[in-house]
Amino acid sequence: MAAELLKAENLTVGYGDRAVLHGVSFTIERGDFLGVMGPNGSGKTTLLKTFLGLLKPLSGTIESFSPGDKHLLFGYVPQRESLDYHFPVTALEVALMGRFGRIGLFRRPGAQDAAFALDCLRQTHMESFAERPYRALSGGQKQRVLISRALASEPEILLLDEPTNGMDMVSERAIMELLSDLQKEKNATIVFVTHLLSTIERYAHRAALITSEGELLIGQKSEIMTPEVMTKAYKPR
Repeated sequence: MAAELLKAENLTVGYGDRAVLHGVSFTIERGDFLGVMGPNGSGKTTLLKTFLGLLKPLSGTIESFSPGDKHLLFGYVPQRESLDYHFPVTALEVALMGRFGRIGLFRRPGAQDAAFALDCLRQTHMESFAERPYRALSGGQKQRVLISRALASEPEILLLDEPTNGMDMVSERAIMELLSDLQKEKNATIVFVTHLLSTIERYAHRAALITSEGELLIGQKSEIMTPEVMTKAYKPR
């Protein structure tokens, strides 16, 4: 039986006093590959930010489990549009930012950290772009660098918010194949948000669906991705 990494009980999340998800309970296990979908504004990104501790639950609990009772480490890949690296920074320097979660915000990364970040670029097939300015990269290349940055933190759970948003079909498939390979080769625990149902159908092991009424339905794809359930999720409020 897979080990639990995250457990939510009767969880309600939102911004301020506005709840977008009401009384949901679920677990995320080691090696999970979970795709989260739902209508625009349903609370997908809010749920990820609650996992990260950026937002406090309005009610209910989230429990995390990590070996040795240590703090559970997340690797977070936000939507690319939320990042604005206009200052001169290379792909390697972006990946190296992921090490601060391990070494501390005020410590200078050393040679070992740089080598580790370079290896993370290698895992995403971006090592040959290590010295390339981040802003000069294509959308798909930037996303690979951001995944490298998340991997550099040595996370126990990798969270990705719309990882293929705005990409063409070839780039979208390349990113999802990369995530699929990471999951298979390293038994990585991955939770990703997407508005593309076909991406969840093709790659995810399990599906989570946030309905227009603030419910979270989670289970096997065959249970969640049915016409009856999808109609319930996307009906007008």
